[in-house]
Amino acid sequence: MSGAAKPVSKSQTTITELMIPSYANFGGKIHGGILLSLMDKVAYACSSKHAGTYCVTVSVDRVEFLKPVEVGELVSLHASVNYVGRSSMIVGIRVEAEHVKNSTVRHTNSCYFTMVAKDDHDKPAEVPKLILETHNDVRRFIEAMHMKEIKSRINEQLDDVKSTLHVNEAMELLKKERCVIAFKDDE
Repeated sequence: MSGAAKPVSKSQTTITELMIPSYANFGGKIHGGILLSLMDKVAYACSSKHAGTYCVTVSVDRVEFLKPVEVGELVSLHASVNYVGRSSMIVGIRVEAEHVKNSTVRHTNSCYFTMVAKDDHDKPAEVPKLILETHNDVRRFIEAMHMKEIKSRINEQLDDVKSTLHVNEAMELLKKERCVIAFKDDE
């Protein structure tokens, strides 16, 4: 549903949710999976607002759990379209936890979701160009361009390693690692 270009500010989205006891793990902290689910929701809302159509998650990059989130805190997820391609968007997400009793706010998580817009036939749909209104918008767009380039190189290198890796030849690499080889060479 490509149309006129849209400013970053038009699709910026914040979702706030109370962290309840059922979200906690055995250590009393909020499960990372709960936070990832919330991040996916805010990435969808933000990208769909920009694209004007249904969007799907393609990848999640640089998920960084910087600090634990506690039961009883208000978690706010701030999402912004940082980059647009033809049908894809990179959505940056900043997660903050607010302790309501003492009014402290902590940056707890950051990540980037790559979302793709879909048309009514489930095919990739062209998205509007992005209007960069601030220095931060420009910085984030350029950072996302570099991130895409670096990710592409890493994926190529990983594919090369996968296609050329021979376990028997790589055994020497494992001698200094914290693993135990539990099969015989004849397997």
